[in-house]
Amino acid sequence: MKGHPGTGKSTIAQSLASLLKIPLLDKDDVRDSTSPLQVQHTSSSKLLNDLSYDAVFRMATTQLRLGLSVVVDSPLSRRSHLDRLLHMGSSTGAGLVVIECKPKDEAEWRRRLERRGAHHGGGDGWHKPATWSDLERLLEGYGGCTEYDFGDVPRLVVDTTASVPVGDLVSSVVEFISSHTGGRWESCNIEKITCTPSMETRGQVPKFLIE
Repeated sequence: MKGHPGTGKSTIAQSLASLLKIPLLDKDDVRDSTSPLQVQHTSSSKLLNDLSYDAVFRMATTQLRLGLSVVVDSPLSRRSHLDRLLHMGSSTGAGLVVIECKPKDEAEWRRRLERRGAHHGGGDGWHKPATWSDLERLLEGYGGCTEYDFGDVPRLVVDTTASVPVGDLVSSVVEFISSHTGGRWESCNIEKITCTPSMETRGQVPKFLIE
């Protein structure tokens, strides 16, 4: 997954992992656990964020080496992150597919982000932007580095503020993934949230890294 905070990428990622029955690795799960270190070392925010990426990528590599496909939920905000994924794929024989969440309705995006910020309080997600101003400062700090060339990496951009059910969005994502993975997940049942690999891909199946 790729996308800024509050764009709905975690909702899509969780739905995909449940539907496809594959592991989900969320960078925020690691970042949430670094709170004590953040308190002790106030200047270590970037270091801890980089460490969180590294931990998630290492865990993803382990899953791929076991022959499993995996969904990685992270902002994928820098080209270096994509390069790391491409290296992981080449070293484990896995393909890479990127799903980017990019809301067109900024007002709805803002509403969702600030609603989430109000609910999180001091719990998990303490490091995420809680207000639109927080997000604007974050994006300004990126300096445009989040927009980069994906080359020939398959990428689908999804408008997560479109007036369609989440199931329909997930269905379109699964269709895209299936079209780039030899139809492995073409028999997924969106309504029942179950997935059965195609007959011809049972047994030894190719693995994929869904970011």
